[in-house]
Amino acid sequence: MHTNIEDGRHLRALKTRHKLIKAAEKVFIQEGFQQTTIKQIIKEAGVGYGTAYGHFNGKDEFLIVLMEDVMDKFFNVAKIPFFPTSKDEARDIILHQVLSFLEIAETERPMMKIFLEAKGLSDKVNTKWTDIQQQFIQSITKDITYSQMQGLVRTDLKAELVARSWFYSNEMYQWEIVLHTDTYHLQEVAETLTTMYTDAIYK
Repeated sequence: MHTNIEDGRHLRALKTRHKLIKAAEKVFIQEGFQQTTIKQIIKEAGVGYGTAYGHFNGKDEFLIVLMEDVMDKFFNVAKIPFFPTSKDEARDIILHQVLSFLEIAETERPMMKIFLEAKGLSDKVNTKWTDIQQQFIQSITKDITYSQMQGLVRTDLKAELVARSWFYSNEMYQWEIVLHTDTYHLQEVAETLTTMYTDAIYK
């Protein structure tokens, strides 16, 4: 009986948390990060103040959870197995990843705009974004290091420096897509980025 009660409470808590997160997403997109208030989120979710603050302490925390949800889509692409045996094979995998990243940025444009705004207004959000960036850079560094060990990539280049350069190049184009400032087709952007990258470091 005790277990059933606990399970019921846990399920209700999860449902409430989900309701709050969905409400926050709607309000952020409607109002922008700066204009959004906890009161608006709570009203949209239809829950009490005490209940809401039992899950989140501020709008920064709401946005960080939403950021993690969106970034998981990017991380799933980054986790695609990368064990190429040739430059051409590496290029095919990288092209698929780059194009997928750009497509996610386009699909998630409304929330990505909020992330961009919040980075300049919230230390917590900016710190979280920096952590996300570092995770991607570490993943890229690992792939470059593997390719170096396989004799596919130049070894006179430091893997982490190359990874940082590659990540920030991609991030720049993702933000351009989010802000509607890039007029080129996604496929063309992905192919250009990939060709410049692989021709620069692969043998």
